[in-house]
Formats: sequence, C-alpha cells, structure tokens
Amino acid sequence: MIQALLVYNLALFLLTGLMLFTLWRKKDQNPEVWFILLAVTQLYLIILGAIAFPLNVFGRIQLLTWGLFLHFSLYLVGSILLLRTQKRGFSILLACLLGLNILVAGDAFLVEPHWLQISRINISSPKLEESLKVAVLADIQTDSPGPYEVRVLALVAAENPDLVLLAGDYLHIKDPDQYLDVVTSLNKIFREADLSPRLGIYAVPGNVDWNGWEQIFQDLEVKTFSSPETLDLGPLTLTGLGLLESGYPALEVAGSEKFHIFLGHSPNFSLGEIKGDLLLAGHTHGGQFQLPGIGPLATASVVPRSWASGLNEIHPDQYLLVSRGIGLERGYAPRIRFLCRPELMIINLNTGS
Repeated sequence: MIQALLVYNLALFLLTGLMLFTLWRKKDQNPEVWFILLAVTQLYLIILGAIAFPLNVFGRIQLLTWGLFLHFSLYLVGSILLLRTQKRGFSILLACLLGLNILVAGDAFLVEPHWLQISRINISSPKLEESLKVAVLADIQTDSPGPYEVRVLALVAAENPDLVLLAGDYLHIKDPDQYLDVVTSLNKIFREADLSPRLGIYAVPGNVDWNGWEQIFQDLEVKTFSSPETLDLGPLTLTGLGLLESGYPALEVAGSEKFHIFLGHSPNFSLGEIKGDLLLAGHTHGGQFQLPGIGPLATASVVPRSWASGLNEIHPDQYLLVSRGIGLERGYAPRIRFLCRPELMIINLNTGS
C-alpha cells in the first residue's frame, strides 16, 4: 500500500504541474474553458489511476481521497494564482470551490469520525409487558482503544439501560504482535466502565474479529455468541447469531410468543425468514461516506441501500435497525466519515400498539 501511495501521488504531482503549465500557456485563450477541460481530465485520471492499482476497494478509496482532497486542491490553488488578475470573478468562484473541498476534507477526516450521535428510537409492541431501554453498540472497530471508547461506554452507563447489545467488529488489527496488547486495553476499558444492565450484556462476532475474539470480554459478565442461540431474558427473547448466519440472506429462524430480538453483525439475515420483532445489526457503518440526495456509495451488504442505516419496517410489525457504528473501517481504508456520524443507539421499547 505504501508503494502504491508513493507512485500514485508522485504521478499526480507531475500531472498537476503539467496541467498548471498548460493553463499558464493558455491563460489568454478562453482560460475558463481550458480550466474546465484540464479539471475534467485531472479528475478522470485521478479516478482511473486509483482503479488501475491492484488493491482492494478500500485501498482504491484511499488513493481517491488523496487525489480529490490533495491534488485537485493543489490544481485549484495554482489556477487561482494564475488567473487572479485577469479573471478575478472566476478566481473567486474557484476559491469558493477550494474552500468547499477543504471543508469536506476537514469534516470527513477531523470532525465526523469522533462526532458521536446518540440516536434514540422508540418502538411499541403489545407483546411487551413492561417498558425497556436497550443500548446497542456496533463496530467499535478500533486499533488503539483510548479516550474515545472510554467516552462512548461512559455515555452507555449514563443511560442506565436494561440491556446492552454489542453487534461485532471490536478490534481491527493486522499485526499479531499488537493484538494481545490491544485486547487487554479494550478489556480494561469495558471493565472500568462497570456496565451492569439488569438483563445483561450480549455480544456477537464481526467480520474483522479474530478467532478467540471472546478474550475481549474475559472476566466480564458478557454473554458471547459464536453460533445461533436463543435465550429467554424474562420480558423478551433474544437470539444471537454467529457471523456466518448473520451474513446469510436466506436464513430461517423460528420466533417466540414474547417480543423477540435478533442480534447479528451483518444485516443480510434480515432478507431471510426470520420470525422476530426487532432485527439488529451493524457492519455497514452507514456507508461511512454519504452524498446528499444519494446516500451511501457502498454498504458491504446485500440489503437495499435504504436499509443500510436506521430503522425500517421491513414487514408488518417487524423492524430492522442497523447502526452506523462507533468506529471506522481501518486497514487500507481512509479513516473518514462524511454525512454519516458514528452513533450509539438507545432503543426505548414501550408497551402497547
């Protein structure tokens, strides 16, 4: 990945310089037209260059962010300097475009990744004999547990929930030499948070979790699921799914007479024959990067994009609730969020229809 970044950025530095040299040569011959032609060419080559590298989708997105936020911004700066005297109005327009690009980059890299939102959802059911508060944390997905995760769990504790559900992807670590230290750090953070919901804490695995992921909750009162299991919690029934089952879109699972919650990592299982009242998942991160009027560009799931985050009634009296998650995709992926803040979900389950 490092080699790809070096080659890609060096090529784009040379390309941007060539574009600006061309614009300088043509600045007396319809410079607005030449700017647009060169900008379109640069953006095309930014995208084509990212696709051409033999990387996974996250690596290619990483290259695209360098191209769009660094090199296109440099092209805008150079164009403003070249045209500021003879095309003052056009230069002001370019400055506004540059400012917008910088604002998007600042929000995506610096603001939103830790701008936690507490999403409160109300669901009523005649199957419930008492009101309950459920906290859902999905995709903590950190490689360096620290103050942010401490703050998240402190907010959970402050809500005093009756039930805490953890929807997988706790650590995203590539280096096996670091793994045990990071497991210990996250375990310590959970221990110091001292969560004690009366109906318990339950956790399912995610796709980035290693074998033995249960070590994260060692010596904690957390029930972990590695395969489907159904538990009677008193006022409701809970089924925890293994990773394979949560990703299987043709899954069939029977329900119960009580209000029935299904907890899985991927939302794909919601496309199957699931006889539950509330289906909970994470995995999608809400796409992490959304565009106005379009939504997430990718969701890493087969459910409709409109289901990739938030609450949806997918069948009469059956709800799918997908969290945007707490953390970020790591590895080769750029650590960004845009119009897709991380969230802690607090579900108020109420009696009645």
